[in-house]
Amino acid sequence: MHLSDILIEQDLPARAQQGDENALAALIARMMPAIRKGAAECTAPGLDFEDAVQEGLIGLFHAVRGFDAAAGQTFTAYAAASIRHAQQDARKAALRKKHAPLNFSVPLPEASEPTDTRPGPEEIAITGEQYADTMRRMQTELSDLERRVLMAGLEGQTPAQTAQALGLPAKNVANALARARRKLRG
Repeated sequence: MHLSDILIEQDLPARAQQGDENALAALIARMMPAIRKGAAECTAPGLDFEDAVQEGLIGLFHAVRGFDAAAGQTFTAYAAASIRHAQQDARKAALRKKHAPLNFSVPLPEASEPTDTRPGPEEIAITGEQYADTMRRMQTELSDLERRVLMAGLEGQTPAQTAQALGLPAKNVANALARARRKLRG
């Protein structure tokens, strides 16, 4: 080990403990290979690689906070032990029997995945109320001609077919349909 490594070894943890973000970033960069290696060894049902990396980072933060240079241990050894313990504890927790239903169950579909296209009871009730309200408004707000023209259109007839069936000019049917739509939108 070079003298510069020893100075960096002693300097970075102290600066990180004092809140120096650059020193903390340097420690994370230096310890990341050990964190990733430990994460690869600790994966288990309920603890994937990325989660194990996060646990290792938490272990590193604990090491930064709890490191005492006067204890005679190097920061690297202290941090490696903290990282390993954090990852192993996370693995043990993930493998506990109480987590087995979560680890080995079939996941629920995401909210964006359609599970059933049939409307639920609330949607049926709302649609029924809207239909009843529309029918009531048609009876009270539309004239007889407007109702007949609108119903013919809802049954698939074109305005020309409706005009022929009612014996009216096509323009009268088109105007009645426009009035009916305008009244029901309002």
